[in-house]
Order: sequence, then C-alpha cells, then structure tokens
Amino acid sequence: MPRNLDMTALRSFVAVADLGGVTKAAGLLNLTQSAVSMQLKRLEESLGLNLLDRSKRSIALTPSGERLLSHGRRMIALNDEIFGRMMDQEFEGTLVLGVPHDIIYPSVPKVLQMFNAEFPRMKVQLLSSWTLQLKELFAEGKCDIILTTEDHLDAGGETLSEKPMIWYGAPGGTAWQRSPLPLASEPHCQFRRSTMDSLDHAGVAWVMAVDSESTRTVEATVAADLAVFAQIQGTAAPQLEEIPHGGALPHVGDKLINMYVAKVPNSPVKDHLADLVRRSYAGPKLALTG
Repeated sequence: MPRNLDMTALRSFVAVADLGGVTKAAGLLNLTQSAVSMQLKRLEESLGLNLLDRSKRSIALTPSGERLLSHGRRMIALNDEIFGRMMDQEFEGTLVLGVPHDIIYPSVPKVLQMFNAEFPRMKVQLLSSWTLQLKELFAEGKCDIILTTEDHLDAGGETLSEKPMIWYGAPGGTAWQRSPLPLASEPHCQFRRSTMDSLDHAGVAWVMAVDSESTRTVEATVAADLAVFAQIQGTAAPQLEEIPHGGALPHVGDKLINMYVAKVPNSPVKDHLADLVRRSYAGPKLALTG
C-alpha cells in the first residue's frame, strides 16, 4: 500500500538540520522541544531509518538523514508553493529587514523561507550592515524591522537574546598565544571597543593586525591563524572555532540581540515577520522597553 510522509514531521526534521538543533527549530516552528523530538522519532519510525546521529554532542545527520534532507527541502518548497498559489493572497509589497552580518546565520535564511511560504506575494529585502547604520536607516524610515547587537536597549526595542562574547581563531591555531595579541576587526564593528577595552583592562598587549571594511577579509585572516577576534557565541563562520585559552584571554562581556519594529498600525504581515524573527532568536532572557 502507498506510504505517505508526514509533512509536519518532515518540516521539523529539515528545521533541526538547517538550524543545528531542536531548541532553535522548536522556537521557529512555535512548538515545544518535546513535540519536535516526537515528530523526529515518528519520521524515523515511518521510514525505518535512523536520521540523526545521537552519539555526538551536537546535531549530526546519518547518511540516511543527509539523503533525506535534500529531498525534504524540495518537498516542503513544493508543498508551500502549491499552498500559496491556491490560497487567495491579499498581501503584496516589500518589507525591509536589516540584520548585522554576523548574526544572519543560521536563523535568517529559515525565517525568509517560512515567510515566503506564507506570503508568496510579499518580498523581504534583506539589508546587512553594522548596528549604528541600521539604527540610522530605521530612524529615517528606511527599514521596517532591524536587529542590532548592543550593550543596551533603546526605547521602543525588544531584547530577543543575551549572549556572551567568545574569542575565535583558526582550528588548532596559535595566534592567540602571541604577544602582542594580533586582532582582526572592521572599523565600524560594534564589538571593536569592547574587545580592546577588555584587553587593556586585563593588561594584555595587542596590535590591530587587520583593520578592514571587508568581513570576508577579517574572517579569512583569522582562519589563516594570523589574528583573532571576539564574536557573539555561535555566530562565527564555520571555518573558525572557539579558542581554548583557559582564561589567558579576558572575558569581553555579553551582548544583547535587540529588535526594533516600525510602529505602523494594522500591519499584520510586518507583525508576522517580526514574530518569526522573535521566535528564531529569542533566548531565556527577554526584555521590553517603551
């Protein structure tokens, strides 16, 4: 007899694989972690295959899971396309979402995908820049929603998450052991001052080895083990790793991931996009300020 895949379970599997964990997937799908885990188990049982390698600390796919992932993405995309085309969609237009480049992954692509599935006639223009410029554009009315990385929360904003800054370098690298410590940074980076102040306070000599407007240049230099930098935990490029410095480098502090939403009345589409972003980034500490 024909066997049918559970699309809800398949969507949970793809979300877990894309976002790297059950917790983030549950937040984005607006489900409990136990519900997502149960759907994953149901999908595995229906296929008679193990899709996730649970022997490791982080989420890893088995060979069967890797094969299913590409097919699953296509099935979900087709399902969403059919649903969107068959439904009477009244919303059309463009929303501008501003996000600092260093927190785009892994959440934003999934948010855009889900939003597009629900509102196929709406376009989301993703704008990547540094926090100060995004706040200026938002104040000028040129962005509908922005995310920022800050030490504080301004009026009208919402804190989605608070995370520590972590030192990152090349895998197995030794740049962090050099004196003076070679840093890589962008001139407008929101973390630049915090990084330098923490080193000065700890009495660690440093030198700005790379001062570039290009994010890719900074990341490539760090990946080449020629410098190090501090980033929000979990947001560094995959070719970098946390430095096992054992306390040799100072704690840079925590940063807030804040969201600011333009106050436009009767805007359910914008509010829905904001809710997707909120669910994707929200951590245990939430705050609102009027």
